[in-house]
Amino acid sequence: MTRIDWLVLKRLGSRIGVTVFLIYGLIMLVESLDTWRFTVVSEQAGLPMALLMVAMSAVRWTIKTLPVTVLMGAILGLVDLKSRHELTVIKASGISIWRAVRAPTIALILISFAIAIGAETASTQINRDLYPTPPGQAALLTPPGEIWIEQEGDNGKYVIMARSMSPGGTQLGDVTLFHLGRSDIPRLEAQEALLENGKWRLPLAIARTPDAQPYAVRDYEIATRSTPAEISLKLASTEDMTFFDLANLLQRGVADPLVKSAATMRLFKLLSLPLVLSGSLFIAFAFTAGYRRDTNLGPSVLYGVVLGFVVFVITEMADRAGSTGVLDPAFAAVGPALVAIVVGVTVLLHKEDGRT
Repeated sequence: MTRIDWLVLKRLGSRIGVTVFLIYGLIMLVESLDTWRFTVVSEQAGLPMALLMVAMSAVRWTIKTLPVTVLMGAILGLVDLKSRHELTVIKASGISIWRAVRAPTIALILISFAIAIGAETASTQINRDLYPTPPGQAALLTPPGEIWIEQEGDNGKYVIMARSMSPGGTQLGDVTLFHLGRSDIPRLEAQEALLENGKWRLPLAIARTPDAQPYAVRDYEIATRSTPAEISLKLASTEDMTFFDLANLLQRGVADPLVKSAATMRLFKLLSLPLVLSGSLFIAFAFTAGYRRDTNLGPSVLYGVVLGFVVFVITEMADRAGSTGVLDPAFAAVGPALVAIVVGVTVLLHKEDGRT
């Protein structure tokens, strides 16, 4: 790396770092306002762990906002380079803007991988251990204290309602099983249900039918295509799984298409973080680093920030579509990042060839 590379990298890196730190501080302040959660964790694990929980929760939200914060920090860094006339000297020396953007892009890609695999994994693990998602309450439509699981096996589709769950999802307590298709026993009630060898086993259940008195059934078994990992994921969220948990889950195979889409989307979204941040960096260069006869950078900065928020919104919308299976997860994760890169490169080419 040349001295110019170090200069550009230092200016952009410092401004991006300060912007990310300020956003992180604001998010941590907002997280600290959740006094109920802070009190619960401090009573269970102590005050230091409660403070760590707030810090790690803010890390997760900060990672979500990185596309916008990197864009804003890069714009501030480029404005600083222009105000010091350093960018003018770089261009006058015959160095193209593509040469100047090379070092920040490489550094950003390496840091992005470290964030996606390291920081995201650490913050997710700590948050999950200190304050995991309450079972059955990942969705607001689920009544508090109830766990509803839709299952499918060789005997057709059925629904299990439970009021407690052991870690890992292999044992449910206070269970009611409803058959959705034609069955001799449309409803069963049991104290527990055990997931064993691809089957739910109810050691002692009460069978209820419309035209007969309730009667006891021992060791009732019904097949399922779900694994313990899938059951655990259905009752929580992909946000509570680390990068390595998601990779391991998908490698073993997931039968439920909705769970598979959600897990695949989150995995691809973490892997595509370097592309997303590179797109933000290119947009910053495109709307700030181009040649201008006047010194008014306000409109360019405004256009860049607005476009950055548009890319962020599109990315989040694609995330929802990919998680629900509406779009292919790979396309939903990589598509917005590639669009941001193409937009940034196109605008930069248009400005650099002298037509503006």
